[in-house]
Amino acid sequence: MTPTRVTNRHFVNVSAAILRFSTRHVAIVSVAILSLAATTSVGASDETSPSLPAAQDAVSIFNGRNLDGWRIHGTELWYADNGELVCESGPDAEYGYLATEQIYKDFELTLEFKQEANGNSGVFFRSSLEGTRITGWQVEVAPPGNNTGGVYESYGRGWLIQPPEGLDDVKIGEWNTMRVRVVGNHVTSWLNGVEMIDLRDEMIGSAEGVIALQIHSGGGIKVRWRNLIVREIG
Repeated sequence: MTPTRVTNRHFVNVSAAILRFSTRHVAIVSVAILSLAATTSVGASDETSPSLPAAQDAVSIFNGRNLDGWRIHGTELWYADNGELVCESGPDAEYGYLATEQIYKDFELTLEFKQEANGNSGVFFRSSLEGTRITGWQVEVAPPGNNTGGVYESYGRGWLIQPPEGLDDVKIGEWNTMRVRVVGNHVTSWLNGVEMIDLRDEMIGSAEGVIALQIHSGGGIKVRWRNLIVREIG
């Protein structure tokens, strides 16, 4: 039997074929691995995502120019100034409210406030008004150490919950960020990124109403508000 002579040319052709085979199969294996990784990633995300009510798009409820969409209750002063919403004590130095025309039930509200004077104020939710008599619940806005973020029921049970002592670190004369989330009977508030309270209450759960900003009685109060954003849930 005559042995086959392997020339350099044969060696090159065989090497090229092997290289083409290897490259093609590596590409196929790589695509398969990437597809498997993508499928695994989507599955993990779906499994770990919490089941929450659907949230609608966020909407600004203050246009920065005027009080369209709001109603004034009382004689205290409410006005737009340089893109901000301002409340000031009026000549009667009584309680005053600025309420949305729209009714809200389940929502998340974020806003910024700055106290330029004695800033005892508040953010009401699921509330109704007759003149300056308000029925509903207030998330407190007050000077440091006065329970900002706590929930108070007007003309009812009073304080339902207060934040732990020393937690409500309001910055006087600076902008503070408040977030309030109300879903069913569950209310949570945050001040400057720190959770203040977490409350469940059946009376709150059965109600709906307006969002309202408050100016307290007594005079000498001035608070600025901006970036009032609501995202309805459900």
